[in-house]
Amino acid sequence: MSTDQDHSAVFRRYLSALVLHSLASAEAAGLNATDYFVLNLLDLTGPLTSGELARWTSLSTGATTRMIDRLEQRGHVRRSQDPNDRRKVVVEMGKPPKTVDKAVAGARRRLGAVIGEYSEAEQAILFRYFGEAATAYQASTEELIGRRTSMS
Repeated sequence: MSTDQDHSAVFRRYLSALVLHSLASAEAAGLNATDYFVLNLLDLTGPLTSGELARWTSLSTGATTRMIDRLEQRGHVRRSQDPNDRRKVVVEMGKPPKTVDKAVAGARRRLGAVIGEYSEAEQAILFRYFGEAATAYQASTEELIGRRTSMS
């Protein structure tokens, strides 16, 4: 196996572990994967319209409404009217589920220990990579689904 194949396998293993951990975290937090993703998205971006959430999740408008209803009933999100267009609904974070912090505590602890083994300069490179890789994945996702969305 060439070095390129070794690197590819390591990277794919990393991505698979990340996806599987996200799915397991959602389940451990008592959420489905989409609800877990939407709560994280709202935490990162701030309020979004229901239409923006539908685009991000690729859900129909009806499924998006049911998702918002479900999260609102649990107190995790709040709805309000868009001040710029009263026909639109804005969704913002409410009370995040405490179960999420508990579900991801082990990963946070383990990854903190891993990152702590690197020097400050190496950590700066890691975090520069995380930011640039997130942008690259976001652009690739937008290309795949043919929609313009932004987390930054």
